[in-house]
Amino acid sequence: MSDSSNQAALVKRARAGDAEAFGELYQAHLDAIYRYIYFRVGDTHDAEDLTEQAFMKAWEAMSDYRPRGHPFTSWVYRIAHNLVVDYHRRRKPVQAMEPASQLARTGEPLASLEQVIAAEEATALSRAIRQLSEEQQQVIVLRFIEGMRHAQVARVMGKSEGACRMIEYRALIALHQILTSQSG
Repeated sequence: MSDSSNQAALVKRARAGDAEAFGELYQAHLDAIYRYIYFRVGDTHDAEDLTEQAFMKAWEAMSDYRPRGHPFTSWVYRIAHNLVVDYHRRRKPVQAMEPASQLARTGEPLASLEQVIAAEEATALSRAIRQLSEEQQQVIVLRFIEGMRHAQVARVMGKSEGACRMIEYRALIALHQILTSQSG
């Protein structure tokens, strides 16, 4: 059974109320949804909470879910996106992101200068991404952090591929300008 047909079978079972099937979907998509949310909110605890909320909302609405040509993951990303938007509406000024080294959650000290430099560069990139518009942030995270193709990004965002490509192009220009101004 292919991955897509296996996922479709899990979705069908989960829609019928099978918690075990939903658990498998949860395990398959947990890391990606967490990363997406983390890069949008910049705090591990808030990202964990919002990730759990996204999956709770998905489980609660599972019986109403209809694929309509879009995969389950697109639906969960939309739920996550809406939670992130609500999160930012409720928040006061943006807090500084945690060091990128927190993403690994290893608890091990940095061992080399290269790791320190890499962590600083990742933190600078995260800060720069958070200066983009909501749409630009979403496209950049989905394309370059989650590794989605243009068609997948378009489905998640509910836009055409062309529109998403234009948002990506403008976001990359803006990121270049932000990072250039920070280094100079």
